Amino acid sequence: MAKRLIPALNRVLVEKIVPPSKTTAGILLPEKTSKLNSAKVIAVGPGDRDKSGNVIPVCFKEGDEVLLPEYGGSEIKLGDKVYHLFRDDDILGHFVE
Repeated sequence: MAKRLIPALNRVLVEKIVPPSKTTAGILLPEKTSKLNSAKVIAVGPGDRDKSGNVIPVCFKEGDEVLLPEYGGSEIKLGDKVYHLFRDDDILGHFVE
């Protein structure tokens, strides 16, 4: 049975995108070019609540590509994959095409 994690409140579950360390022509890229902290949103929580009890929805949706801070989040292992759990507020932005 496969496990599925649904984040609580305003949490966002992401899977980090690992950029290639080598081009198609075989040129090795320096480590700094692969340091961009981007990730794909896997699951989002329902949102946080304000003082009057209204739900404040999460501003990201599944499938978005987001920019993460260099540090933070909680590492979670499900099966053989590694995911990271961040608060909605901690994510720096999302990429738009």
